[in-house]
Amino acid sequence: MQTAGTEDATKWSVAQSFRDDVNAGASDPNPQITAPSTVQRDELLGVWNDKPTWTLTYTSPDLGAQFNNGNQQKVAGTVSMDLGVSSPSVSPYSEVDAYYSGVRFDYAGPVAGKHKGTVFTGARVKLVMSRKDPKVKESALHIYDALKHPERTFPSFAGKTIPGEKEPLHRLVDPTKQDENRDKSTKECRAVWGDYSGTGLECDEYPFASTKEGSTKGDNRYSVRLISGTDNDESGKRILAMYTTNRVLDGDPFYVKITDCQRGIPWRSSPNTALRQAPTADSSRSTTPTPTSVTAQPWQPLRYRW
Repeated sequence: MQTAGTEDATKWSVAQSFRDDVNAGASDPNPQITAPSTVQRDELLGVWNDKPTWTLTYTSPDLGAQFNNGNQQKVAGTVSMDLGVSSPSVSPYSEVDAYYSGVRFDYAGPVAGKHKGTVFTGARVKLVMSRKDPKVKESALHIYDALKHPERTFPSFAGKTIPGEKEPLHRLVDPTKQDENRDKSTKECRAVWGDYSGTGLECDEYPFASTKEGSTKGDNRYSVRLISGTDNDESGKRILAMYTTNRVLDGDPFYVKITDCQRGIPWRSSPNTALRQAPTADSSRSTTPTPTSVTAQPWQPLRYRW
């Protein structure tokens, strides 16, 4: 930033003011977000230069473990920043909602990996596998064909498309419904390839049995293929790791990408988005509140810097 003409930059000040809003419709009962005691900072540019960052910690109340009773204590909300710039000799500038980030607190228990934590909901969760990774190359090839060449997959029909690349998949936690997906997929494998017991092969399905887009959804936008049991087991472990690392809860969206890198990255957030898992979140099993922190800087797009 540069001042114009005879402007004295030492007299310019930058102000940041933070607000939080709760999305009750996407939260469990009685959602609350507790803001830090200080949510505003208005300093001269020289002070910002000496101390360019500051941290705000937001928490949600911790009522103890209640996930077994159906209450995951999900609190969805938005933390927004208003920006202001002022100088003694020019009209002040202000921008409401200059930057923002969606957050979600939860105490979901073991289904999320660590029992509680905070995520940035704007981060795009993506499962990545490589066709050149020897541990999951068969699974990766199956998914690649399903996404890029669905005409090569079973069940086969004209105009078939399969979600996961441009349309997200959504996690399914219910074990009974997961088993129903597996049962239908296995029947399709047997209908195509007959009895494969004793071969060391297993029926691989995509979208995964642990998604709401699985084979029982009813639109036949799925694929089955026989692959080695060891490959199938390893890909299953990576899917679970993606869920727990990113705190993907029931119904949460995620995407799938197949690469030709030598080794696939099991999961990642898309470029230009924050990591989904809040780096300062207390995701342990303790009974302390679950926080998320905001590191604020002037002129930085906080939407991507939470």
